[in-house]
Amino acid sequence: MNKRIAIVFIVVALAAAALGVYLGAWQSQSKLPFARATKPKPVPELRFNDADGRAHTLADFRGKLVLLNIWATWCEPCREEMPALDRLQAKLGGERFLVVALSVDQQGPAIARRFYAETGIKALPLYIDPTAKAAFTVDATGLPASLLIDRQGREIGRHLGAVKWDDAEVVERLRRAIAAE
Repeated sequence: MNKRIAIVFIVVALAAAALGVYLGAWQSQSKLPFARATKPKPVPELRFNDADGRAHTLADFRGKLVLLNIWATWCEPCREEMPALDRLQAKLGGERFLVVALSVDQQGPAIARRFYAETGIKALPLYIDPTAKAAFTVDATGLPASLLIDRQGREIGRHLGAVKWDDAEVVERLRRAIAAE
């Protein structure tokens, strides 16, 4: 009996150690933000408004590689990554790529506009979904949640948590994704 307990303890300890090594390696790769989808899947139709109240859907951006970033002003990791997202949009945004920063603040555009002004965000268009329905629709289990969506509207990558979007390696990987699309 004691021998079995010792064997179980050793197996559990080895499994925990292996998990620790795996998670440590995964966390050290934070510059490689996306868990790449093995098979691209269509993103459900999401409805939201821009800062001026005009209605949009993701289909409005078909033909572009889209980085959908779901965030809120009350989310500290979201607040930390927004300036880097702004720099990414300034650097790569255009006919082939767009960052869709989708605020799920229940207070609507006023609070998000104020945050943009306070942090000097200029290049990043503001989109609003005060119902947070988009976050639920794409199964975002936390904030910030980022989905990389191909030109056909299919999810090809996903990341939960903040990223240094203007990091040289991240920018280069996104450039390659834009070129490959």
